[in-house]
Amino acid sequence: MTSMASSEQTQTQVCYRHPRAETAVSCSNCGRPICTDCMVFSAVGIKCPECAGHTAGPRRTAARVQTAARVRTDFVVTKALVAINVLVYFLQATNGGTFSNPAGEVFQKGYLRVYEVADGQWWRLVTNAFLHGSPIHLLFNMVMLWWFGRLLEGLLGTARFLAIYFISVLAGSAGALLLAPTAATIGASGAVFGVLGAGLVLERHNINVFGGSALLIVLFNLSFTLFVHPSYISIGGHVGGLIGGALAVLVLSRFGRGHAVYGRVDLAAAAGLVAIAVASVALCYFQARGYA
Repeated sequence: MTSMASSEQTQTQVCYRHPRAETAVSCSNCGRPICTDCMVFSAVGIKCPECAGHTAGPRRTAARVQTAARVRTDFVVTKALVAINVLVYFLQATNGGTFSNPAGEVFQKGYLRVYEVADGQWWRLVTNAFLHGSPIHLLFNMVMLWWFGRLLEGLLGTARFLAIYFISVLAGSAGALLLAPTAATIGASGAVFGVLGAGLVLERHNINVFGGSALLIVLFNLSFTLFVHPSYISIGGHVGGLIGGALAVLVLSRFGRGHAVYGRVDLAAAAGLVAIAVASVALCYFQARGYA
């Protein structure tokens, strides 16, 4: 609850139309933060341009804002992702594997490696992100996802968060195949790095997500990736996921010209997200062609 209140409080400090303009004023109708350039003075308080210009629309706008706030407090996607990862690990351990060595049938059909992708098993670009090699591996990734995923989902809402997560999965798979194509890659860490990358970009735009410490968190985790047991960690998966999450938020914010939180996801933004996903799959395709 404390983290949620902190995120909401931070959102009111940045104008929803001008993300670089800090403000302490909110629209009296829909509650969105507005800077001096966007303030429209009316008989019933200060309003944003949309509420001031559309007399029939304010109630619907306010309802959408209130509904979004209720959805964000549930963390539906983060909870579901943690539950799915735990369930898949249980299936790994009970279908030809054990809890200490879950390399059974589920593992064999889901891990990522270039030979299998070249053979047409494209589902591995996604399934590898739900497999783990040990209870410690699972615990570490789920703790990271729970800590940081809730904060990002609470800020962006379920749809944006889900899009960022799966784009990060695909980008992480692309990075893994580019840097270590013949190694078997598993784990949710690429997607978790995407969450961190998204938070880093948001905080660079003065939208507080991780208490203002996104850069330190990313640097610490990258250092861990590069210098602590690098032979057991997918460097390409981590870096690829980080880049994918960062690019997804940049697209949502129209590369700094809009607001990733309050801005509407229009056709251009949706096309940009699809383009990142397609580019990730295309990189995997061109890498796998040489191993067919």
